[in-house]
Amino acid sequence: MKTTFITLLILLFAVDLLGQNRSNEPIPAMPKLLSQREQMDIREAWLKKRLDTLLLPMMQRSGVDVWIVVNEEFHPDPVTEHIVPPIPMVGRRDFFVFIDRGGKLEKYAVVRYLEERLNNHYTVMSPARNDIPGVLKKLVDERNPKTIALNFGGGRGQQNGLTQDGYKFLAETLGPENEKKFVPAAKLLTEFFDTRLPDELEHYRQAVLATDVITRRAFSNEVIKPGKTTVGDVRWWMMQQINNLGLTTWFQADLRVQRQAKTTGTSQQFLEVADESVVLERGDLIHVDFGLIYMGLSTDWQKHGYILKPGEKDAPAGLKAALKNTNRLQDIMFNIARPGMRGSEVYDGALAECKKQGIDAMIYSHPIGAQGHGLGASIDFRPTIAPTTERLRLGSYTSIELNTSTNVPEWNNQRVTIMEEDDAVMTANGYQFIRPRQTEFYLIK
Repeated sequence: MKTTFITLLILLFAVDLLGQNRSNEPIPAMPKLLSQREQMDIREAWLKKRLDTLLLPMMQRSGVDVWIVVNEEFHPDPVTEHIVPPIPMVGRRDFFVFIDRGGKLEKYAVVRYLEERLNNHYTVMSPARNDIPGVLKKLVDERNPKTIALNFGGGRGQQNGLTQDGYKFLAETLGPENEKKFVPAAKLLTEFFDTRLPDELEHYRQAVLATDVITRRAFSNEVIKPGKTTVGDVRWWMMQQINNLGLTTWFQADLRVQRQAKTTGTSQQFLEVADESVVLERGDLIHVDFGLIYMGLSTDWQKHGYILKPGEKDAPAGLKAALKNTNRLQDIMFNIARPGMRGSEVYDGALAECKKQGIDAMIYSHPIGAQGHGLGASIDFRPTIAPTTERLRLGSYTSIELNTSTNVPEWNNQRVTIMEEDDAVMTANGYQFIRPRQTEFYLIK
């Protein structure tokens, strides 16, 4: 009987370790994600709404009469996956042509291989290879456009998918007079990618919840055994969870380790990523940068865990105060940011308030959604990443990425940096977090 009772206590203790990683708060359950076919049906409905109701006004605001997207096998344009159903496009060279025909949008898919779902969105044409130039020239000449937008000339990769060979083909096919009308599609693409549909938010919440669950499990005793587990063990456990869910990611999971009496290096003004061989020890403050892709939407997530020393029940007060400084920085940003503001306005206002409050802060928040590092208004200390002309759009998503640095008394006033990142949606009243932010460290026992 005594043995059974002891065994029960051990099991209960194990459940506590695996099911919680901060003060009495259970790790949420993984959401039930949709099947591939269910995802296809919903994403096609989104695509139809974008192409049928949103794209033409965007083209008109950007002064675009015709927009041509060229997709090449083994060199796909980053735009393509966002203008077709979520299926591979593998033709040698496919063309998607959007024509403003006097206030009515005509959409043509000139493709080498027929895919029936394209018929839901385009007039599909599949001419013989030698006939493609004539088909394209006829479509354009009938419109006699003033401008023909192509995916080149922007400041970001997703605006520059047109290859040199693709440009040459269009120039030769459409002729010198039409080539004079070629203009960058960069402005159009910024609005297209930064505009979110209201229906997407419910599914984006599921994506962020899945990111949250994997992160909390990774920063718990389910994965971390102090003195044994390496940074690489945690990193690849997280990547495997994405794979197990049938999802993908847009960047590798990165971990950082801050340790008492040991300086953490820097790289490009940020704390240096830890080598995979680093063993996680008691007393370490650990950080992860992690994200995934679900329903064509990307997440980005940074959180901190603390590995308790023997006898500790919580992180040192100085570390907790450092986390509160980063929470305060989030509050300052949220009090300032509103739809229609330039990202630079929010940045300048937040930094000025931090200076008043004595908070040593860095801000490098970015649009997110269709891509992890999306197009739109950034709130960033790097002016090349935060164009002053871009404004925060109602309903758009932003990854609130930032940090503060604080001296920690328990670590002999060693400087500690708390880097947090949370996905948020812009509402009429300002930003709202998709998931609750981190206000306490995840504790590893």
